[in-house]
Amino acid sequence: MDRQLGDRAPMTFVTGPRVLVRQVDDTAWRLEEAVVYAGRTDTFTVPVGTLTDFASVPRVFAWLVPKYGRFTAAAVLHDHLVRVERPAGRVGARDADRLFARAMRELGVPFLLRWFMWGAVRLGSLTDRDGRSGWWRDLPAVLLVLVAALPVVTLPALAILVGMVVFAVQEFVVYGVLLVVRAVRPTDRAVNRPRPDWRT
Repeated sequence: MDRQLGDRAPMTFVTGPRVLVRQVDDTAWRLEEAVVYAGRTDTFTVPVGTLTDFASVPRVFAWLVPKYGRFTAAAVLHDHLVRVERPAGRVGARDADRLFARAMRELGVPFLLRWFMWGAVRLGSLTDRDGRSGWWRDLPAVLLVLVAALPVVTLPALAILVGMVVFAVQEFVVYGVLLVVRAVRPTDRAVNRPRPDWRT
């Protein structure tokens, strides 16, 4: 369901904008305090204990959009809208993405960055059957964002991708060499050598 989000409607984070979390593993954090966002007609609460990865940014774009920053509360809210509110039928995919953009604006995220991020989540919604509803209405804006973003991100992303591949190959080779060395070299535990007595 898509609701109209009037530009003059009072909407804001009731909590934050800081987000209090505890790290769970290499990629996930758990909310230690709820994140509450008051929309035009609904209040959305991301409860304590919710797992988040902050902004889901591919590594090749992390130089431009880090996992967390001024937009962190908006990213946590968007994850909740997509994972909980949308499947429950309380918000549509298009509104979830629009709320994400609006929340970023309220948090003071710079104009181009927030529209790059909005365009990315709108493109991401194409991979989800339930997220495609009404997608064509945003197509002109998404294409405009893509035209603006491609010259900025293409060359750095390609360079980073090449670097990541080279690093992965190096890591694989070094790991293989270490395995061979360990297999060939006798361990100190296997050989009982008497310790030299330097006092004599």
